Amino acid sequence: MQSREDIRNVAIIAHVDHGKTTLVDGLLRQSGTFRVNETVAERVMDSNDLERERGITILAKNTAIIYKNVKINIIDTPGHADFGGEVERVLKMVDSVLLIVDAAEGPMPQTRFVLKKALDLDLKPIVVVNKIDRPDSRIDEVIDEILDLFIELGADDDQLEFPIVYASAKTGIAMHNIADVSEDLTPLFETIIARVAPPKGYVDQPLQLLITTIEYDNFVGRIAIGKIARGKIRYNQNAVLCKRDGKMQNVKVGKVFSFTGLNRVEVEEASMGDIVAVSGMEDINIGETIADPQNPEALPFVEIEEPTISMNFIVNNSPFAGKEGDFVTSRHLRARLFKELETNVAMRVFETDSPDSFEVAGRGELHLSILIETMRRQGYEFQISKPSVIYKDINGERHEPIEHLTIDIPEEYMGAVMDKLGTRKAEMVNMTTTTDGYLRIEFKIPARGLIGYRSQFMTDTKGNGVMHHVFHGYEPFRGEIPERQRGSLVAFEGGETSTYGLFNAQERGELFIGPGVSIYEGMIVGENAKQGDIEVNVCRKKHVTNMRASGTDEAMRLTPPIDMSLENCLEFIAADELVEVTPQSIRLRKRILDSNLRAKSKKNM
Repeated sequence: MQSREDIRNVAIIAHVDHGKTTLVDGLLRQSGTFRVNETVAERVMDSNDLERERGITILAKNTAIIYKNVKINIIDTPGHADFGGEVERVLKMVDSVLLIVDAAEGPMPQTRFVLKKALDLDLKPIVVVNKIDRPDSRIDEVIDEILDLFIELGADDDQLEFPIVYASAKTGIAMHNIADVSEDLTPLFETIIARVAPPKGYVDQPLQLLITTIEYDNFVGRIAIGKIARGKIRYNQNAVLCKRDGKMQNVKVGKVFSFTGLNRVEVEEASMGDIVAVSGMEDINIGETIADPQNPEALPFVEIEEPTISMNFIVNNSPFAGKEGDFVTSRHLRARLFKELETNVAMRVFETDSPDSFEVAGRGELHLSILIETMRRQGYEFQISKPSVIYKDINGERHEPIEHLTIDIPEEYMGAVMDKLGTRKAEMVNMTTTTDGYLRIEFKIPARGLIGYRSQFMTDTKGNGVMHHVFHGYEPFRGEIPERQRGSLVAFEGGETSTYGLFNAQERGELFIGPGVSIYEGMIVGENAKQGDIEVNVCRKKHVTNMRASGTDEAMRLTPPIDMSLENCLEFIAADELVEVTPQSIRLRKRILDSNLRAKSKKNM
């Protein structure tokens, strides 16, 4: 068995906003990957527009740097549990992980989720305590919390002997001891070279390459990315594609690319231990193995956890259908959803009884909302139903997905938060006091109890609370949870909203739209302050007369409407409501637009 001393393969894992992508920026800059005069954007690894806007990593991405003649392949992984499907498969390509933890916040739920996956794969972690320059940093306590987490997750003795590097990714420094003086990230580079095991395997045996990521290039088509577990791969080589269903397919390898910095560089040949991209195979998918034709052996692929939440994607049939989107038919919608399955391994798409509706299942609301946002930016127009959890029948008993919820709140809001979570069947498992009078409370809560809760949480904590959750597992059904406490303000007729109509409607509740907006009958224009739906005429105009009344003709003051994001809309809607998504607009509507038909439907229920 040979050892590739010139290569190190490592993944970076961290909770959202713990500085993972910023640290990769520093490694790229200080390794000389960029020219001195080259202009490079911040968070260069977050190449997707949505990633830059939201400040989170959604897609796992490869980069490579050269340090002292050693090539370090780095994989930047998502920090949010909803994109766990990305994390699970790319960990198969690496030999170690950099676990980045905020020096003030400590290990958080998503840290726990990804670290568990890494420990199960017997990867040896390197801990990076980041943001040591924060004024509220508590380094010693955070290290104790990390050690407790390792023990809780069942780490073995080797994994518990993890090296610790202290860093400030923002200023680009790292050190072995907190008292050291450092000017750059050299201690981190040295730790990676010394502590990450070089790839081991057989270069002279038949080829095995497990595909973990699929990309698409307009010039060369589908590109498969993976790590060579055995043998060599070269341009124009004959190979066999071992499919996940056990079938074998003869293929010819197209171009072979290696990674240098953020670029793919074409190479003639690559061997065991290299992470490469391969073109020329249009029918290749994630989890399949490129193998030698004389000895085709498939590699085992990591089991991806099943989806926990589903919603229906429906062809848009509102009065405004087809006015803003380029792709509006069921054929377009079906093709796009099934294309998503090629690269999004944690997602499922099912046909329904209706040809205009498809059930899409994912790991969480964020997982599905990113798909929705991506599709609307690509010109698709469709409707979304209320998210619902996926139940399982285990030993004849109904089980539901449970989430591990962590919240950080000021102490004065504890009562309101505990009250709301109690009605949502949450069970408190831990509570600690953090700095500055904040409480960190951990719960186990049904996934359906979190649907629609985030906006309520932000209201109860006046925007001062932070919440994160991660999938915990399936447990017996916990009973009914009360539905949304407030109703909707529903448009009585179509037209253009007027200040006069909105002024009268705002007494009923909070509005989602302002004046001069085109609406249709059955569209939801606001939230009722009480239970039940109310029909309002927001298009009504004031009758013009030649009489003036003192004080009544003053300018009408409208309360600014609530700006409803896509996630807000998905949390808000009830079972009889839909979200209409187009490239230009996000609207809320009733499934049945006609008020008379809606009333009849309620009577028949």
